[in-house]
Amino acid sequence: MSTPDLKRGEPKVAELPSVMRTRGWADYGLVDSGHGRKLERYGRFTVVRPEPQCLWAPALPAEAWEAADAVFDPTDEEDAGRWKLKGTPPDTWPLAWGDVKFNGRFTSFRHLAFFPEQAANWEWLDRAVRAAGPSADGSSPRVLNLFGYTGVASLVMAAAGAAVTHVDASKRAVQWARENAELSGLADRPIRWITEDARKYVQREVRRGSKYEGIILDPPKYGRGPEGEVWRLFENLPELAGLCAELLSENAKFLVLNAYAERISGAALSGLLADKLKGRGGAIEWGELALVQEDGAREIGMSFFARWQA
Repeated sequence: MSTPDLKRGEPKVAELPSVMRTRGWADYGLVDSGHGRKLERYGRFTVVRPEPQCLWAPALPAEAWEAADAVFDPTDEEDAGRWKLKGTPPDTWPLAWGDVKFNGRFTSFRHLAFFPEQAANWEWLDRAVRAAGPSADGSSPRVLNLFGYTGVASLVMAAAGAAVTHVDASKRAVQWARENAELSGLADRPIRWITEDARKYVQREVRRGSKYEGIILDPPKYGRGPEGEVWRLFENLPELAGLCAELLSENAKFLVLNAYAERISGAALSGLLADKLKGRGGAIEWGELALVQEDGAREIGMSFFARWQA
């Protein structure tokens, strides 16, 4: 097989998948896993959450699991359920990844207001933004973060020197992201906080001729916009990925695509990016994000990714 020209033509797609592994840090750790659950550490709290992929037996005794501060009890509806809490924990408590600070929260959707496996992506984005450096005119590289949720990735990139546009359909999530920016001492950085349906915003940006040096696209499998807009991953992702490709500037550095749906794969995401980025050259990596247990004995595949880099 001939090697494509990396300056123009077809992007070069990696032949083999990669695993981006997130290992524990000061404020997070995957303590143990097994029997369809995972035991995690979030700052001073330990929690138990469902994880169907954990088909093996836990390593720690039952007493370690029973000592958890919070257990998520799921219902039949996907991601829904309620927390069983010991005592009365605070509504929020501070966590950090590097210099970026954010609040942990017991949300009604089983997660704690951020996705720890994304730390592998944060590290990659930090390097990518710093490597890009300022534009020829001295301006900061412009980055678009779609479905940005509580903003940890946006803050990582802002701290690295990017001018970030953060978009999420949830007014509450954008407010939490603003609070995280204040907590991190990054409220004065060039970050635009947009509460809007991602597709509508991108469509308007294309019409305006806006351009970005980097784009992060991290959509849910299903969601609703602020005006009742319906998002379905398999039906809507191809169009949105194509629109994002139109928003990349001539000097664009990256486009990162992440998805959590069970029926998708890193190979499928890489094929989508290769199709939408024809004529861009560059290279596409693909694979999955995984959480590594603190003892190194197990790792859990959490989501799939593909990313283009010029």
